[in-house]
Amino acid sequence: MRRADRLFLIIHALRGRRTALPAHRLADTLGVSQRTVYRDVADLQRSGVPIEGEAGVGYLLRKGSDIPPLMFAADELEALVVGSRFVQAFAGERLTRAVDAALLKISAVVPQELRSRTERSRIYAPDFGQHVSLKAHFDGLHACIGDRRVIAVDYADAEGRATRRDVEPLCLAFWGGAWTLGGWCRLRGAFRNFRLDRIASVEPTGERFDDTPDRGMDAYLRAVGADRSTH
Repeated sequence: MRRADRLFLIIHALRGRRTALPAHRLADTLGVSQRTVYRDVADLQRSGVPIEGEAGVGYLLRKGSDIPPLMFAADELEALVVGSRFVQAFAGERLTRAVDAALLKISAVVPQELRSRTERSRIYAPDFGQHVSLKAHFDGLHACIGDRRVIAVDYADAEGRATRRDVEPLCLAFWGGAWTLGGWCRLRGAFRNFRLDRIASVEPTGERFDDTPDRGMDAYLRAVGADRSTH
């Protein structure tokens, strides 16, 4: 479970309680050690969440207090707005619709003053007319990655030479000018990155693949010199 999810669930578990919730029960619910619960609660307390109690006793929210649905600072909200602009400019229609819906939910619960401030952000992500080419095949590839479906790709390299490859798609990455598909190329027997604007067609083969230690996402990140913890 991601740490952000744990922190959310801790707050959710404490909301509305009249008696302290022991750390061992939180640990059992979250599937982590009590030490991890102690550390997470301490981090929440340092960030201003009104949690009372201590290790060995239990925790509850301070009497008369509650946690609002969202706790974002102005800079955090602006970061979300800026990120949404990049998604709207360069990602597929599926993610664009999702980010639009997320922003509507955020706007519904944050104060008007804070909402107006973030909407005035001067950081933009114009696509300069490249919108269609950069989004080519994005949604279909995104779905195949999630479903671990092998795809047949008609691809042209930088010299225009066309090949047809069976690919185990692992990720999509944006390099500040073009999207690439990262995956295991069965034709080459190695990891490869394919520019989306050089893909002529994509077709699922009907076969599924497993995320194995030697050909899965972790192996791909090692091959390209990246670290999963930074992504």
